[in-house]
Amino acid sequence: MYVEQIMTMLGLSDLQFALAVIGLLILILVAVLNFKYARARRKARAQGQFADDRFGREPSFAQGLTDPDISERAEPSFGDIPVTYSPSEKFVIDPRIDCVIALRFDQSISGAEILEEMNDWTASQVQSTARWMCEGLNADIDAAEDWEELRSDSDYTELQLAIQLASRRGPIGVLELSDFCSRAQALAETLGSQIDMPSVNTMLESAKELDVMAADSDIQLSINVLFDEPCPWGNFDALMRQRSFKLASNGRQYEFYNNGTLIFNTADLDPNKPVKQFTLLLEVPLLAQEERAFERMLDEGVEIAQAAHGRLVDDNGINLSGAAVISIRQHLDVLYANLEKSGVPAGSSTASRLFS
Repeated sequence: MYVEQIMTMLGLSDLQFALAVIGLLILILVAVLNFKYARARRKARAQGQFADDRFGREPSFAQGLTDPDISERAEPSFGDIPVTYSPSEKFVIDPRIDCVIALRFDQSISGAEILEEMNDWTASQVQSTARWMCEGLNADIDAAEDWEELRSDSDYTELQLAIQLASRRGPIGVLELSDFCSRAQALAETLGSQIDMPSVNTMLESAKELDVMAADSDIQLSINVLFDEPCPWGNFDALMRQRSFKLASNGRQYEFYNNGTLIFNTADLDPNKPVKQFTLLLEVPLLAQEERAFERMLDEGVEIAQAAHGRLVDDNGINLSGAAVISIRQHLDVLYANLEKSGVPAGSSTASRLFS
């Protein structure tokens, strides 16, 4: 009677109701099978790893600790090369600019198992506009580093997954952040770990605030050098090299380095034409205040102008005055102070990531 009432309320015939019930049962069966398959796969891997450990060394109560001096005793083998997860660039997770998700295990888990579960994350990283990272807390108390890039030959008690919240492209999008959080949650379920994850809305708000701060601080300074007469390219090239500038790989810019660090560069030039004017450019947030980058750029501009009969001008072609230089210095002091206050000091690795 109760079933007939439900059918009447939903306006279903006997056949439609039967099909609906069958479909629901199939969905439940698929979910149960997937759950059992995941558990069985993990159990099989654990048993396989235990068997390898049992034949490779004597039983030990110190699970997760590597044998002493194992690197000295192991013979070279193509099959024993440790697999390491490594993004295109090495950065350290920073909660000031990253959404950080923590996974904690009741028992240590091998890096090989974690890397296998994260195998398809690499493809998503290529398509993603936001940089994500993963670090593991090594279970070996004698490890050189506590938190490290994942290695297949190490065991871990915790994971940190992180995705960068903002860059010069703007704040992270809701779809990209949601996809990352979903992947982290699925990984936690597969590995049977506890998960500490902030809400997506909280992270989106943090991303917007970070983007506003970055936009206010993303300053590029420029100094224009105007020659009285056009300078032939050959003479200009010789002058720039004399001043320790290097021609960039594109053949259209000159770069000025200090101890291997790019300090400033020129805007694009046409090597097929004489140079009437050129511009020196400085990315302020990417260099520490101690570098005195603006002073160096100003000095180089003055020296080149004097050597080639030119003068320093602003974007409107008006001679750069002493008062304008003082004003620039004052604004720079404020900018450096604001970056320091925001926890993203100019020239730091965090600033390099945020302003990339």
